Amino acid sequence: MAEADTTKASDLFVQCLENEGVEYVFGVPGEENLDFLDSLSRSGSIRLILTRHEQGAGFMAATYGRHTGKAGVCLSTLGPGATNLVTAAAYAQLGGMPMVMITGQKPIKKSKQGRFQILDVVALMHPITKYAHQMASADNIPSRVREAFRLAEEEKPGACHIELPEDIADERTLSRPVAGSVVRRPSADVKSIRQACEALEAARRPLLVIGAGANRKMLSEFVEKTGIPFLTTQLGKGVIDERHPKFLGCAALSAGDFVHRAIEDADCIVNIGHDVIEKPPFFMHNDAACQERKVIHVSTQTAEVDPVYFPHIEVIGDIANAMWQIKEAIRPSSKWDFSAMLRYREAEVEHTAGLASDARFPVFPPHLVREVRDVMPEDGIVCLDNGIYKIWFARGYTAYQPNTVLLDNALASMGAGLPSAMASAMVYPERKVMAVCGDGGFMMNSQELETAVRLKLNLTVLVLNDNAYGMIRWKQANMGFDDFGLTYGNPDFVQYAQSYGANGYRAESAGHLRELLEHCRNTPGVHLIDCPVDYSENDHILNTEIKALSRAL
Repeated sequence: MAEADTTKASDLFVQCLENEGVEYVFGVPGEENLDFLDSLSRSGSIRLILTRHEQGAGFMAATYGRHTGKAGVCLSTLGPGATNLVTAAAYAQLGGMPMVMITGQKPIKKSKQGRFQILDVVALMHPITKYAHQMASADNIPSRVREAFRLAEEEKPGACHIELPEDIADERTLSRPVAGSVVRRPSADVKSIRQACEALEAARRPLLVIGAGANRKMLSEFVEKTGIPFLTTQLGKGVIDERHPKFLGCAALSAGDFVHRAIEDADCIVNIGHDVIEKPPFFMHNDAACQERKVIHVSTQTAEVDPVYFPHIEVIGDIANAMWQIKEAIRPSSKWDFSAMLRYREAEVEHTAGLASDARFPVFPPHLVREVRDVMPEDGIVCLDNGIYKIWFARGYTAYQPNTVLLDNALASMGAGLPSAMASAMVYPERKVMAVCGDGGFMMNSQELETAVRLKLNLTVLVLNDNAYGMIRWKQANMGFDDFGLTYGNPDFVQYAQSYGANGYRAESAGHLRELLEHCRNTPGVHLIDCPVDYSENDHILNTEIKALSRAL
């Protein structure tokens, strides 16, 4: 074949990414990516986002996918670069976030440096992705890239991986990008819709449990027609405006909360868009009592049978269409009684309001949650890292819109808060974005502050400072163990932020925190607030007080 008629493989790979509508490639390139990097430099539509660690790049790519539904793309070299993507791959895979990882590799047709840095990265990625593939021929690049994006984006979304060896990237080929097909998700079977309606109509206290896969518009219409109350999982926060009078709360704790009393009261549960990878808000038991309470599973995929989850009726297909069909077919029942469920919610709101009014310093977590909610606009995005504060936010932060509270209740990895906020600020530059991180989680990817400053992003990083791994310390206290092995020292976060070119502040009181939150919201740039936090009552409130109060109702 004449070279004039061919395309360099790395150029073709970039053309395939352009064909998929890719906007950004997040990553840390290495020697084995240089052909690809050179090709990427000539793209007119894709921007390279150079990060300071591959994990930060992966978290950003996954969050881009979470917001847009299009696969985010991240890049690393072979060996240690690829292994640094592993946590982000698992984060995207378990959390249902579409992401495509591209990693480099030494030449595969001849030895260049022996076995230096060489791992079987494809085998490493197989258990934590939907698809992992090594490119062995430039001719196959279009079909393999198309397949990776197809699998990453279709239900359930997740992570895919392509390895591009150096010698393959330098090949010539006659291949051209493959166009994506038009795909419509199938509608749910009419008979399953009828079965679900009959179960709901026969119930006395039906309840909706909303997960991350649920659709806002159709669910809102369903709730308005039927009046059936709803609660959310952590990943389902904001699917319906939580100011709704039928909202019962978020299942942030595993058991014993006010919201769990509502679940116990229900005799028919419709579980919408939920995945057992997320800590379940209720547990099924294979006994007579469980058989009396019907569980209806509404999802794009059949339920994975689990010791604690085996629904009686499954409505499988496009979730929005399924809920529309149920809405149209159902006849609201006069015998439905939600009074007890709504009383549990009233009790929770009253209890939380009392806690949130405590303006002590260091700042009390429920008060901090209220202050953040008051300061953030309706469409503002709060990105939570992982720590005990995630429970306080899941319980007490009222979400008004979908994807305005980004938390991870699947892999639940530390270190994702700042990168996810950065990706959010890139996808929605007109909206206010805040990362809420513990000092432990923040320090796991704090170097990305430099990336945020370099990209001229507008965001606030609220660092909750207790000089400890607070979540595990809470668990340690709950299990009756001595306080041991979980405390450390921190840098001066104000100076640390300033050293990267960000703005640094330290809260001196609860009132001062409010002033700082408002200032950072209204001022462009990257801001960090060092906020001392009082976790001394975590164990008593979350493990004892709430359970006793809800049990007494």
